Amino acid sequence: MNTFDSNESTSPPGSTRVVYFSRLRRLPVVALSGETVGRVDDVVVRLRGVDAYPLVTGLVVDMGGRRVYLSTDQVSDLTPDLVNLSRNKVDLRGFARREGEVLLGADLLDHRLIDVPAAELVQAYDIEIEDSGAGWVLARLDTRRPARLFGLIKSQGGQASRDWKAFEPLIGHNQSVEVRQEGERLSTLKPAQIADLLEDATKREGGEILDRVHTHPELEADVFEELDPDKATKLLEEMTDAEVAGVLGRMQADDAADAVADLRQSRRRRVLELMPPGQRTKVVTLMGFNPSSAGGLMTVDVASCGVTDSAAQGLSVIAGAKSMQSEALLKVHVVTGTGQLVGVVSVIRLLQADPAVPVAELMDSDPVRVSADADLTDVALLMADYNLATIPVVDDSDRVLGVVTVDDVLEATIPEDWRRREPAPRPVTEPAAGAATGRERGDRRD
Repeated sequence: MNTFDSNESTSPPGSTRVVYFSRLRRLPVVALSGETVGRVDDVVVRLRGVDAYPLVTGLVVDMGGRRVYLSTDQVSDLTPDLVNLSRNKVDLRGFARREGEVLLGADLLDHRLIDVPAAELVQAYDIEIEDSGAGWVLARLDTRRPARLFGLIKSQGGQASRDWKAFEPLIGHNQSVEVRQEGERLSTLKPAQIADLLEDATKREGGEILDRVHTHPELEADVFEELDPDKATKLLEEMTDAEVAGVLGRMQADDAADAVADLRQSRRRRVLELMPPGQRTKVVTLMGFNPSSAGGLMTVDVASCGVTDSAAQGLSVIAGAKSMQSEALLKVHVVTGTGQLVGVVSVIRLLQADPAVPVAELMDSDPVRVSADADLTDVALLMADYNLATIPVVDDSDRVLGVVTVDDVLEATIPEDWRRREPAPRPVTEPAAGAATGRERGDRRD
């Protein structure tokens, strides 16, 4: 029986036959006659999506300096000491990668991966290959840095413990991109987690992460909102004007305004002209304010209703504001026909009231408000003194210009070098056998 049987299987590994890549590499390859014909240089696997473990399809063997591919049907057995072939003659044609194929040494050990449950970039130091009963498969990775003895790396072979399905490889070549994108595991992460990955990534790694995120336009916009401004600017500089306009057009207007202001002056007008008209108007308006003032911090999308509206109508405003950030929907602003602010009412009061009660009977008729030129410190103190999660921004005629939310104030007040501190430890859930790794993404716009 050929122990390298390559029949398809999506079953999780379950046998006790295990080979560690660190031990397999450089093993002698022995022909049927007993002659050593070369040494193992690498192992080839074929990716099969997130629901199946990658299948070993062959070996790359070093034969006197020539890299030759041996398919699994030419291998009769693996032992801890050598690789036995089922024949004497070997096809000496050089190895050429096919679609969906990955090299364990060159593509995994030499590149970082995304640890999806932990949402961080990690390095694989060893790879566990296991006999599933229907073919050898890539089963687990060891991401622990190997110990050193007198300056030399001491192999940890035999201790790999993390299931392959917990990882998303960043291999950096086009032949396997399509199959690697099938599971869309990256899109299960929260925008802030992906932003952290981008800030830790190399240029090549970041490019691959962005390529995957780009297939989810709303997620891409959320990620750019969470990025460090300097990092966001660098990434936007590498994109075309149309691509930049597309991303900024889906971002919250205040974040988009900050991003436009950070662009090279020669690009600003071109990008603005390519943005959707409504978003362009909001961005241009916000760019007219000092970034550290209430006008620069506010979002111009405001939930508002009329003085004669009922509690039910006030709630319908909230229900219909699907494109607004949820932080700005904690209160409904009661305004006159010309936009003057006459009161605010919380969503809780609207929910607890009789639906037919006028909002005028429920609202705070003298709400705390600030002018557009109020500085960050004044806004923060008012929110702290009055326990406010939002505060309206008005002009000289008391017309509502926008609303500042507490998350915008926190973002502006927390020192930049604190924002990317090492996060507190959190439980990491390994994927169930035979199931894809993932977790539902919390979307700020829900």
